[in-house]
Amino acid sequence: MAIERVGVIGGGLMGSGIAEVCARAGSRVIVHEIDAAAAESAMGRVESSLERAVDRGKLDGAERDAISSRITLSTDLSQQSDCQLIIEAATENEELKREIFADLDDLAPTDTILASNTSSIPITRLAAVTGRPEKVVGLHFFNPVPVMALVELVTTVRTSNDTETTVRDYAASLGKTVILAKDRAGFVVNMLLVPYMLAAIRMYESGVATAEDIDTGMRLGANHPMGPLELTDFVGLDTTKYVADVLFDEFKEPLYASPPLLTRMVEAGLHGRKTGEGFYQYD
Repeated sequence: MAIERVGVIGGGLMGSGIAEVCARAGSRVIVHEIDAAAAESAMGRVESSLERAVDRGKLDGAERDAISSRITLSTDLSQQSDCQLIIEAATENEELKREIFADLDDLAPTDTILASNTSSIPITRLAAVTGRPEKVVGLHFFNPVPVMALVELVTTVRTSNDTETTVRDYAASLGKTVILAKDRAGFVVNMLLVPYMLAAIRMYESGVATAEDIDTGMRLGANHPMGPLELTDFVGLDTTKYVADVLFDEFKEPLYASPPLLTRMVEAGLHGRKTGEGFYQYD
């Protein structure tokens, strides 16, 4: 099945980026949001991203307009019923995602593929609330979606070979490199990345080095584009803790346990860049 019509549930940073790359590849995209204001914000993010691409000479004005014209905004979930692939990109909350998958299963045709952009939640838990587990996958993009080249394709013990092939081919058509992961919390990247970030927090918490020196050490000593504490602020401390908790629940390994400092900072509302303060302060 060639994917031509794509639904995206949630128009935040990830959802708007997913909508953009799908529209760039020629798909018709319907972005669902909870209300008109949120939908307008989602389109604003897409248009700002496209405008930056024009400014950098990567798109011309006609291409920008054509991409925008392929994106439709909606606050009515039933408008997703015509889509061949629906990608859920809602807040990283398992209960919310399960509700969305149950609703999508009721309204979408039986051959529609349902995918989640979750970064940590086992896909089987989401597929279990549907009557089409063979049509459910994880499709984990990375932020910022138009820039990052990787997509993790997560299959469950129930995912069909046809579904895997269709989604893999579609993700590759977006210009992404696709890696395949079995259905374990955290998949490939976060299973490796989260313990690294938590180790840096423990190091800072115990006074081994300042936040600046920890980050400088990894940027210049390991050639990472961001240090681990900078990265935690970028991802969001609340999101980092949520993913760590999911991993700890799955594996019961101490390296996935949230350090007390991370827990206290999240409880205090210090979530990183999005709140203006985390391990660093931001304007």
